[in-house]
Amino acid sequence: MENESSSLVCFSSIKLEEPKIKDISIESEITLYSNKIKQKSFTLRFKYQDLPKKEHLPFFRLASIMPLLNYGLFSDKIKLNFPLSKSDLKLIKELNSVFSRDIFVNKILRRRANYILPEYIPNKTKIKSSNMQPKSKIIPLEIVNDDKLKIQIDTNRCGILSSGGKESLLTYGILNEIGCEVFPFYVNESGGHWRTAIPAYRYHNSVNSRTRRVWTNVDRFYLFMLDNLQFIRKDHRKIRADTYPIRLCIFPFYIYLFLPLFIDNKIGNLLLGSEFDDLRSQPEYLGIAHYYGVYDQHQDFDVLMNSWFAKRVPGLKQWSAVRNISGLIVEKILVNRYPDLATHQRSCHSCHFENGNIVPCGTCSKCLGVLLFLLANKLDPTTLSFRKKDIIDFPKRVKESALRLDQDEKNQSLYLIYEKENIPKVKPVAHVEQIHINKKTCDLSIIPNHLRKKLLKIIEQYTQGFCILENDIWKPIQKNEELILGS
Repeated sequence: MENESSSLVCFSSIKLEEPKIKDISIESEITLYSNKIKQKSFTLRFKYQDLPKKEHLPFFRLASIMPLLNYGLFSDKIKLNFPLSKSDLKLIKELNSVFSRDIFVNKILRRRANYILPEYIPNKTKIKSSNMQPKSKIIPLEIVNDDKLKIQIDTNRCGILSSGGKESLLTYGILNEIGCEVFPFYVNESGGHWRTAIPAYRYHNSVNSRTRRVWTNVDRFYLFMLDNLQFIRKDHRKIRADTYPIRLCIFPFYIYLFLPLFIDNKIGNLLLGSEFDDLRSQPEYLGIAHYYGVYDQHQDFDVLMNSWFAKRVPGLKQWSAVRNISGLIVEKILVNRYPDLATHQRSCHSCHFENGNIVPCGTCSKCLGVLLFLLANKLDPTTLSFRKKDIIDFPKRVKESALRLDQDEKNQSLYLIYEKENIPKVKPVAHVEQIHINKKTCDLSIIPNHLRKKLLKIIEQYTQGFCILENDIWKPIQKNEELILGS
């Protein structure tokens, strides 16, 4: 077999039926075809706490489409048995292109786990620009004109896509403190991810009546697709790894799951917990531009979605409250300023029950990153349910582990906790503890004007000034109202 990406095409088409409202659930039938012969079907489901409304059907359609965009490289067609508006189709095509390119680079070429059968791995010397383009043609039943929603958005209401991670918890804490009406929204996936979110969800559900949860079996759908991708090892379920084999298109699905709730509650702000990611310029691999697999956490994704909202849900804005600060600072503010929230943080690949409590494993790459930030900030990891043994063993494990963190962030954290012969000695990196400003990746002007000053007033108490990117170097700057806060 010639090692070219054409060998990765597994289906002649993937067909998605019109989502059906059944009591409080939405069901969408997905069918895989090979050479026009029906192979297997899967029913994608999501279940709300309140009765879904028929007028939200366009958003249920988009929610059902999003998981399919992980497979644009592997099917000739994605057929949609329902109409789409012009803006909806444009958005889907753009996401399909971006995610196909990132999956080709980061899941097939730069793969970190051995999920792909060797004979299907592309020959890097024969890579062409066409290899990374989506093979799937998106075919809706009909293309219709856009229909703008005419609702009165409340700009003081904020819906947060919540997970129990430090970013979404800190976002909640800050917005709640500065007087916003905050709605914590949780996705209850059928897989183990829900376990990490349970402590935070239970807390929010007990203190905030606006907390909502949507159940979905999307995790099972992803496994179903792996079972049917011919280039994936048949024993893929037995492989232990801290990365997904194929999928990257995750947050768009969550957004459209909750968009009906944003509309019903007239929420004006959609918050993602996207922290600072030091992409000083868009990276390339073998000449292919990509996002390291985190496009839906990049500012470019916010810009794309805000452009779509302007056409379909005017007034709604998507942004991040923590994009300008590093994970080190996120953890510092969360634990010091909002300790009650911090105790419910579970950033771990393998949370488990101990004495009835859900606790982190203490050894996975996520846990090591959290431990690094806590120790660098001179904080007590036991307040986040880490075991003393994991804290004691951290110096040994951090030497053995390639922490999945930005190099500057890792070095500054190691510098802050350096102990001779225990932690690697490194030089300090000042910008990690500063507020970053860069038009392309962390533009402060995306934060709504009426919230920006209040939010920065809190963050400034835990940082060491501002910095701006010049010639690929983060340089400190004096606080300038016009530059930082806009005119």
